[in-house]
Amino acid sequence: MDFSNYFPVWDKLTAQQQHTIRSVSEFRSVPSGTLLHDGSPNCLGLLLVRSGQLRAYLLSDEGREITICRFFEMDICMFSASCVMPDMQFDILVEAEKDTEIWIIPACLYQNLMEESVAVANYSRNLITNHFSEVMWLMEQVMWKSFDKRLAKFLIEESVVEDSLSLKLTHEKIANHLGTAREVVTRMLRYFQNEGMVKLTRGSVDITDEKRLRVLGDI
Repeated sequence: MDFSNYFPVWDKLTAQQQHTIRSVSEFRSVPSGTLLHDGSPNCLGLLLVRSGQLRAYLLSDEGREITICRFFEMDICMFSASCVMPDMQFDILVEAEKDTEIWIIPACLYQNLMEESVAVANYSRNLITNHFSEVMWLMEQVMWKSFDKRLAKFLIEESVVEDSLSLKLTHEKIANHLGTAREVVTRMLRYFQNEGMVKLTRGSVDITDEKRLRVLGDI
């Protein structure tokens, strides 16, 4: 599909604005594992996902990661445009979880669009609100929900994303998503295995009792 199909308020832009955004935006194909934004104040710009999968996450001083949210086809990520989100108090990193195709809209151009277009400004405010909601939801999960429930919910959500009950996930990768130590993940997965909910093999987790995991994860 064309760029215009991925930008929700495209029809609200003037012909000149459409021409400018087409001519300035960069299309890029990035392999899995590429770090697109390192959390620095530098503004990369908005990321429109054409295909693939992005991950936004926080990184502690001790090197521990925790996933905030993911972005899929036709999603827009503003975490990489911190200057457009002046109230953002977190240093958020963005990486490609899979081979991904994106358009990058320079932050300076997007700021101008927000000033010129009421439709773009309103859409951006809603997007920023949604992004902050993701952060707040994550904080609530970490503070109030037990780890067994968080892990069960993560495994079910991952199976939906991958459309498979056989998940190619290392314990380290799960720990990075959930913001905990690998040893904690290993112990809980072994408990799940003893309870017959999963089967563990090297580099993968196979869900064997989806119903019980859903109940445990409050899904």
